[in-house]
Amino acid sequence: MAAQDAVGSAREALTLVAAAVSRIRNEYGDTLGVRRLTADVDRLTEALDDLGEPQPGHRPSVDPRDIVVIPDAPYDESMWQDAESETQRAQ
Repeated sequence: MAAQDAVGSAREALTLVAAAVSRIRNEYGDTLGVRRLTADVDRLTEALDDLGEPQPGHRPSVDPRDIVVIPDAPYDESMWQDAESETQRAQ
């Protein structure tokens, strides 16, 4: 998929999200949650606008020093010794 196709698809999806948030505003009114959703849509729209043109042939690379290997071995159970579980807080 070309970069412009990807940006266009993102814009279409964002348009649908904006319409859904508008419907939510009609149901919920001007609540904090609705204002946050609206701000998120605005921020995403601005981010798409700020993308500009992609660099030809650009493929983001990952610096091997930034890779963190997470072992498959189980965690040491003593690490959780003093932690509260969600069930303890609910009681």
